[in-house]
Amino acid sequence: MPRTVLIVDDERDTNDILASLVRAREFEPVQLYAGADVLPAVRDKVPDVILLDLMLPDIDGFAVCDQLKRSRATNLIPVIMVTALQDAGHRAAGVRVGANGYLSKPFTPAQLYAAIDAALAWHKEHEQRGTEGEINFDVRSELTYLQQANDMLSDLFLRTPLTERQIKDLKQVIMEMGGNAIEWGHGKNAELVLRITYRIDPTAVTLVIKDQGPGFDPGKIPHAASDEDPIGHLDIRNELGLREGGFGIMLAKGLVDDFRYNEKGNEVTLVKRFEAKK
Repeated sequence: MPRTVLIVDDERDTNDILASLVRAREFEPVQLYAGADVLPAVRDKVPDVILLDLMLPDIDGFAVCDQLKRSRATNLIPVIMVTALQDAGHRAAGVRVGANGYLSKPFTPAQLYAAIDAALAWHKEHEQRGTEGEINFDVRSELTYLQQANDMLSDLFLRTPLTERQIKDLKQVIMEMGGNAIEWGHGKNAELVLRITYRIDPTAVTLVIKDQGPGFDPGKIPHAASDEDPIGHLDIRNELGLREGGFGIMLAKGLVDDFRYNEKGNEVTLVKRFEAKK
């Protein structure tokens, strides 16, 4: 059976060009022109790769990608954003919703094929590798951090009995606590490395986030929200000239079963247990 590439682009000339290029690589193209048609087509065709335009007439590509990546049934289908939008903000937004590649218009055939090959390699690696035991990765930049977090999400969909809602919550925890480590522990210093470890065993997922900062006393953080006074920190933040926020720790505590810092305060361990089988 030939591998299938789902092409979603409302510009018919671009759609036809993409179809011709993937056909030259002996892929079978499936051409769509609206975002609303993607989910039914994915269920019917189960494509190997999706080439997704961002500027669709009905649903933008970010929303379509987000829907695909939040579903256990479609999370491992690689999505390559194909767009004329080239600024860093759009690229970050694409990674944030789980896109596996980003192809800027105009592109060459070689660039398209390289993006498809990388997407297929990502899919194969996540299908073949097991995740029991311990997996570590180091991140420096925001984009790398977001991509690694999305890769971890794919592993959790594939390897654990967690529900889609639980996995979404864990991703939110990683974003909140990883963001805290980068902002406060590293002082936004892009040269410092954030170490993220996750372990999947028969009863739980354990996530460990460690920064290279000096640490802090988790019991003495007046600029953060607390269970006793969830909004009292806002006045302190205003006095210190800090942005609004401070709910990350409180939010994370509510979404996991075990939440603890090391003695130094630069490493947080988060545990989410699987529900007992009935």
